[in-house]
Amino acid sequence: MGLVSPWISPQLDKPILFAHRGGAAHAPENTLEAFRTGLKLGSNGLESDVWLSKDNQAVLIHDGSFGSRLRRRKVAETVAADLPATVPTLTDLYDALGADYELALDIKTPDAIDPTVDAVRAMSEATGHDLVARTWLCHPDLELVTSWRRRWSDVRLVHSTRLAKVEGGPERHASVLFDRQIDAVNFRAPDWSGGLTTLYHRFGVYCLGWDAHLERVASELLNMGCDAIFGDHVDRMLNAHERVYG
Repeated sequence: MGLVSPWISPQLDKPILFAHRGGAAHAPENTLEAFRTGLKLGSNGLESDVWLSKDNQAVLIHDGSFGSRLRRRKVAETVAADLPATVPTLTDLYDALGADYELALDIKTPDAIDPTVDAVRAMSEATGHDLVARTWLCHPDLELVTSWRRRWSDVRLVHSTRLAKVEGGPERHASVLFDRQIDAVNFRAPDWSGGLTTLYHRFGVYCLGWDAHLERVASELLNMGCDAIFGDHVDRMLNAHERVYG
């Protein structure tokens, strides 16, 4: 029998279960099939990586290249219309699946940020829904993320890093994120503890945890009060949520 509530409450009303690369355990990663399957299985969030095509389209793919081992092609050297069907753009995702979900985007190349924000705003205007508030833009370079905040006051920004890389310790880091109005920190699962989520929450910073591929790990993160977790197995995250929240 699961716990009635987590040991530590998250800041969000309902934790986000991000299907990592669309739920890579269930379908080929970062494809429309994967994203569709992730949502069908019950995930309330999708995660992907963003690269920029030759014609300035935000493209959802992990490593920025596609094709066979002997005939690899770079997304940056390919116009969106020439991409294979298994490599969607952000606009393709919205066209195929709408936008009734949280979306975390790992910006792999800085020049992809403008087309990404533009695509989100365009879909917001088309649907009449505030999708900006449901889109989480992630990057490991805190200075770059800070520069994005100076440009846009309404986007959700995430510093994705490791605890060992945090300069000056977590309390200073939490204070810096608060001062710079960075919405969230994203640590790998082993970095998190209940004390750490409490610390970041005290500064109003959301706590995200990645590598929640095992049900046990997902349960631990939710019990610690993480606001969102990322995993390849949607079913395991859902089981963990049921165990923790009943």
